[in-house]
Amino acid sequence: MFCNACGSELDAEQKFCSKCGKTVGVAVTPSQRSKVRKHIHILAILWLVYSTFNLLRSIILLAVTHTILAQTTHWPYIPAGLQAILQPVLSALAIVSLIKSVAGIAAGIGLLQRSPWARMLTLVLGFISLINLPFGTALGIYTIWVLLSQNSSEEYQALTHETVTA
Repeated sequence: MFCNACGSELDAEQKFCSKCGKTVGVAVTPSQRSKVRKHIHILAILWLVYSTFNLLRSIILLAVTHTILAQTTHWPYIPAGLQAILQPVLSALAIVSLIKSVAGIAAGIGLLQRSPWARMLTLVLGFISLINLPFGTALGIYTIWVLLSQNSSEEYQALTHETVTA
């Protein structure tokens, strides 16, 4: 038998889980364990991959804005008003994307290590990434589905107390 709350193994005569203290009710088999436990590793890897690609994109955009676009004052076919704001706006967007990418990598590593802070950071990034079509939206929906489902907070909290085996 296994605990409904944390998934630890129980004896048949136990009335309370020795690991999380929850009252033992109907036990579940290992195949019925929580959604969080099943999907946390996949979610972490997806955040690492997605954020690494965004990090590379941000670095390239920052390099372009500080090299090529720094020369736009000499381009007669770009309007003067656009020349004045193009580089600062693109630089700001690149820096915001860079910060989001670093936070996404931290969230992925935190999820792999089952850190207590990683769930909240990943949820915030999941909501923010909903506006990034199509991959960010898909990852945001998957993140919200895994980490905001019923009892997911308790399930993730129980996972943070377990040791991670690589």
